Amino acid sequence: MTVWANQPAARPPPTRWGSLSWETSRPSKYPCVMYEKKRIEILGHTMAYVEVGQGNPIVFLHGNPTSSYLWRNVIPHLEGLGRCIAPDLIGMGDSDKIPGSEYRFVDHAAHLEAFLHALEVQDRVVLVLHDWGSGLGFDWARRHRAAVNGVVYMEAIVRPVTWEEWPETARPIFEAMRSPAGEEIILEKNVFIERILPASIVRTLTDEEMNEYRRPYLNPGEDRRPMLTWPREIPINGEPADVHQIVSRYSRWLSTSLVSKLFINADPGIILTGPQREFCKTWPTQEEVTVRGLHFIQEDSPHEIGEAIARFVRRIE
Repeated sequence: MTVWANQPAARPPPTRWGSLSWETSRPSKYPCVMYEKKRIEILGHTMAYVEVGQGNPIVFLHGNPTSSYLWRNVIPHLEGLGRCIAPDLIGMGDSDKIPGSEYRFVDHAAHLEAFLHALEVQDRVVLVLHDWGSGLGFDWARRHRAAVNGVVYMEAIVRPVTWEEWPETARPIFEAMRSPAGEEIILEKNVFIERILPASIVRTLTDEEMNEYRRPYLNPGEDRRPMLTWPREIPINGEPADVHQIVSRYSRWLSTSLVSKLFINADPGIILTGPQREFCKTWPTQEEVTVRGLHFIQEDSPHEIGEAIARFVRRIE
């Protein structure tokens, strides 16, 4: 049985990243809360998830290479405002590995669709999205428009991109992961966990935190396949074509939809910057807040994020 704790974010002395001076999130006013993961069979496999609170559903979707653990310091801010649900995507966290699976976007989307249906998430839903959780959540929202009451997103995939728009410092490693070298980089060397994850957080994760992120991927080889497939699914220069089409569809919808939105902007951020950031800033019926962080901003500014989402939920309810 897996549990995880809402632990106050560590507060080391201010650090330096590039030319910016940083401090991490202020300590939380919330006590340490232990969340027990539940289990449910979805499409013949077990998915793990956290579920706390009552009321209208607030669904938290993580991306690569994380799990519901990413939201541990955010959920307490929302627990009294609704039914908070945070799944581990299939093949990730404590959800089942699927032998022979490529863990493509469409595979994750099918499992998420069935998961939310099984939990009767069907009305007045607020989606809280990050990284590939944004792609899955935006797509679900487009296909279930009447069910969605609000969308919160951060460091998200808001439209297809070109290599020229991809972060310059990240381009070499992502090009390598999309090549035959990716198998060694991810399946053997575990670079997403050991290098990319900590490099995308301002503060230094504790040993306990790093070990929790490592835990689903301790075995080299196919157990790490989800972490390799995700960077290969990013719609760059029109490839892969099916994901490019899916992202284009939800991008067009979001640019005109009147569903209430909250954009949590990361300063300076990593993937939702430049033209992508300017694009999503034009979306209608949208509020915006800015928090300090790189990509995994829940590890640097969880309480600011939680408080912003709580204000948003109270307003739209």
